[in-house]
Amino acid sequence: MRVSFLSDLPCAFFVNGIHLGPVDGFERCVELAPHDGVFCEFKAARCVPVRFRFDEAFLFEPPEETELYFCGGAVTVRLRNFVHADPTLRILWKRQVAESTLTLCLQGRLLLHYEHGATKTVLPLPFAFEQCRVSPAGECLLLEADTMFAILDRSGAIAVLSDGKVTERGRTVTAEVPLHDSLARRMRCRYENGRLSECTPLSARPPQEATVAIALLESVLAGFDPTPYLAPALAPKAGLLREYLGRFTAAVYRGREQVGLVYPRRPRIFDVRDFRVTLENGKVANLAPL
Repeated sequence: MRVSFLSDLPCAFFVNGIHLGPVDGFERCVELAPHDGVFCEFKAARCVPVRFRFDEAFLFEPPEETELYFCGGAVTVRLRNFVHADPTLRILWKRQVAESTLTLCLQGRLLLHYEHGATKTVLPLPFAFEQCRVSPAGECLLLEADTMFAILDRSGAIAVLSDGKVTERGRTVTAEVPLHDSLARRMRCRYENGRLSECTPLSARPPQEATVAIALLESVLAGFDPTPYLAPALAPKAGLLREYLGRFTAAVYRGREQVGLVYPRRPRIFDVRDFRVTLENGKVANLAPL
């Protein structure tokens, strides 16, 4: 079975104790057989190693630090959510805001303890929030770090978690949000009580012919008008694309005439379905499943 590995942090890759090289944001591919049950280990600096046996049980229910993306007879394993190796409990701060008590602590993971009346919950947060500020946001709470922000509702659930820089605080939260898409779009987003109320483009680079299909699919996914990327014959059907493509969550470049759409199957497991792209004068004239 062809197995590709990606990692959010650079790490050393071992199979049955043998070092096979580094794994990072670029795919590293090997051939593994699930029935062999080889022992895989990934060691990132200052983090607890991620370990598992590559077998049928792993492919059915991967550990929390991994995600699986199946495409045909191959699978990509993405390593994420690394835990810091230092298990010491550190209280970073405790705040009383809008009748809610919040305690931010670090113990391998960054955890926010939230209390409001009888409601108590613990929320894992990205390490970017290790230094953050908290303030009221209407009926919600705003957590603001240098490069990320989060909005919590009164039940303690995360209503919004995003990269970006907050520019307006209060009942209405406004932020400049990078979409990290093929057009490097930056948006001005407004949120009221944890719900997106307005989204305005600030900047974007023009699409290239090689990536126009990805730009189209990203527009469909984000709810933007996909018409600028469609050939005249397909433009009247722009409103039907979301229903035709289904509940995909991401688009992956698979070649000039091929894209992959990512569909969730179950927690931490996804299917990648390939579509053939037909271009006409630099625009998408057809999308057909392979």
